[in-house]
Amino acid sequence: MPTAEPPVQSPLFADLLAILRCPSCGSKLESDRAGGFFCSACKRAYPNAQGIARFVDAQHYAASFGFQWQRYQKTQLDSDKDEVRESERNFLMKTALRPEDLKGKLVLDVGCGMGRFAEVATRWGARVVGIDLSAAAEVAARNLAGRDFVAFQADVFAMPLAPESFDVIYSIGVLHHTPDCEAAVKALDKYLKPGGLLVVWLYSGYNKWYRFSDFWRRYTHKMKPETLHRILKVAVPFFYNLQQGLKRVPLVGRPAAGIVHHLFPVNRQKDPEARMLDTFDWYSPKYQSKHTYEQVFKWYQAMGMEDMRVGEISIAVRGRKPARGN
Repeated sequence: MPTAEPPVQSPLFADLLAILRCPSCGSKLESDRAGGFFCSACKRAYPNAQGIARFVDAQHYAASFGFQWQRYQKTQLDSDKDEVRESERNFLMKTALRPEDLKGKLVLDVGCGMGRFAEVATRWGARVVGIDLSAAAEVAARNLAGRDFVAFQADVFAMPLAPESFDVIYSIGVLHHTPDCEAAVKALDKYLKPGGLLVVWLYSGYNKWYRFSDFWRRYTHKMKPETLHRILKVAVPFFYNLQQGLKRVPLVGRPAAGIVHHLFPVNRQKDPEARMLDTFDWYSPKYQSKHTYEQVFKWYQAMGMEDMRVGEISIAVRGRKPARGN
């Protein structure tokens, strides 16, 4: 099959053609006429569908996230009209990255979702490749159309990328939803350039407030996302309003509200849509591990990372891959 020109030329796309590799055999990929890619070595084709190239055949354990981000496409996306850019604030606290760390850099966003943090990174001048196992990658591509951004549907354990391709790799709130968080974190080292930064943010294993949400999730993750969403549309406002009402009762009200939140946890954000989104995010995933700094630092040390730092919200760890020759 002859190599075809991509439908839309861009500097980022040209860079990607140089670093794209077949997840099946590791050979260099070539573009087709429809925005997808093919491997002339093993004859595998990776089609473009709904505006993004697909390197997996299904969403697997991430189907709930595909539903979630299709349903809440712009809920967490920063706007120029916002007095406080909440996603940018989260990005700063969970990565310890600053605009000067990203400007002009080739960056990999692992588990990009609907593009919440890639929007921040591109606004800071980064050229960003976003991958997501779910169909959320479609939403990210739409949300960031016109930015220096490309999204793929791909698996963190078999990414279509050449080793040592990226200046910065970050993954925020994603890898604890894989079957093996440690293996997922360590898989990223392969794609980082010497001297590059690797940043992950994971759920904390220090706090135990989530133990009942984990109990309920044994059952809720087995539901169809649509069914769980309908249940939570009733349960979230009920338990949230119950907690707020109990807090007004003298003496016993606040302890009682705490007990309700402990037994039936729902997100406490003031915005009802954001509250619903984050609560669904707690109860829908099949996998949801929690971690400590001790664990994550050991993983980074095993990869040989140096200059390790923590962010403001646990568990946030940033490290640098040693430069060549170190």
